[in-house]
Amino acid sequence: MIVLVLLGLLAVLAVLALAHWYLWRRLVRDVSAPGGPWRRAGTVLAVVLPLLAVGALAGGRKLPMSAERWLAWPGYLWLAVLLYLLMALAVGEAARLLLLRLPRRRSPASQEAPAAGAPTDTAPSPERRLFVARTVAIGASGAAAAVVGNGAYGVLRGPRLKQVTVPLAKLPAGAHGYRIAVVSDIHLGPILGRGHTQRIVDTINGARPDLIAIVGDLVDGTVPELGRAAEPLAQLRARDGAYFVTGNHEYFSGAAPWVDFVRELGVHPLQNARVELPGFDLAGVNDLAGRSEGDGPDFAKALGDRDRARTSVLLSHQPVTIHDAVRHGVDLQLSGHTHGGQLWPGNYLVELANPTVAGLERYGDTQLYVTRGAGAWGPPVRVGAPSDITIVTLASLRA
Repeated sequence: MIVLVLLGLLAVLAVLALAHWYLWRRLVRDVSAPGGPWRRAGTVLAVVLPLLAVGALAGGRKLPMSAERWLAWPGYLWLAVLLYLLMALAVGEAARLLLLRLPRRRSPASQEAPAAGAPTDTAPSPERRLFVARTVAIGASGAAAAVVGNGAYGVLRGPRLKQVTVPLAKLPAGAHGYRIAVVSDIHLGPILGRGHTQRIVDTINGARPDLIAIVGDLVDGTVPELGRAAEPLAQLRARDGAYFVTGNHEYFSGAAPWVDFVRELGVHPLQNARVELPGFDLAGVNDLAGRSEGDGPDFAKALGDRDRARTSVLLSHQPVTIHDAVRHGVDLQLSGHTHGGQLWPGNYLVELANPTVAGLERYGDTQLYVTRGAGAWGPPVRVGAPSDITIVTLASLRA
């Protein structure tokens, strides 16, 4: 097992090294003179930036949060830039071939046709090669910077409200219009901190929901490191309170202390448990990652003895638990975990491991809603998957 892990790490490092060699070739060597200042500076960056990225990836849960912040900001941002630089340069390769093959303009003195048998010069000149290389480099760099800059602004600005209405056959007429604020994947850590939490709390409170559901992945760190960043959760206000279930990242950070901490903040943890509200049952299960600690989801405990004539809403971090929810007669499961893919085209990869990446879908008699989440993991950037807090409005067919 250790050998396989080492081989995997070596493969990742090899791919990272190859990607940076390609970037150095296209963005440094092809556009600068040997020994010039840009060549020297670009070569240094080609070595330092991948080291920062590796440091950001390896520093999590191994370095103090104060030290991790110095690596996380540049390292994770560079990983996002790297992705879109490579994509832009892939498009640029086609443009490069086209521009280099365009016919050269002849000077008036060279308009005469060459003599029969004389060699023809069809190769692009050094000047054209340099012009094309610089054009592609500037275009690709500008495109990547614009995409990542806009994606980072979206994360740091905070999530926007999204409205979804879910009709439920068994919901009594008296509960028609009940509103649940669903927030997931806040990911407090070395980049997103107390200000991020405050923006989320203010947005939720401004919507005046009847109930608040925090569906896992609140943190990437320990209570001593991030407790202060999570404190604004104590300001959450809803008629029927706020509830919390664990995500996989809580188990990376110490789930039990976080469960105790959010309880102190006035948020109610649902650990394989259920509460009966006037219009429906609200249940919650632990995340699948808890199985490694003997603390995984227990659907029988949370749902086994309930009255199935009542509507049930389940909080479960990962969408893949939908099949357990169907077996236990759940009417609506609320999940997160996927981030909607976070960085396009990552959504296509996320689809391979999750039944639903984002939005509302039906599985038999059970509906599954997956929020894209309110934060970001790794790069504080979202492309094609804007962060959200969803107001899920329950609709009764009897109303």
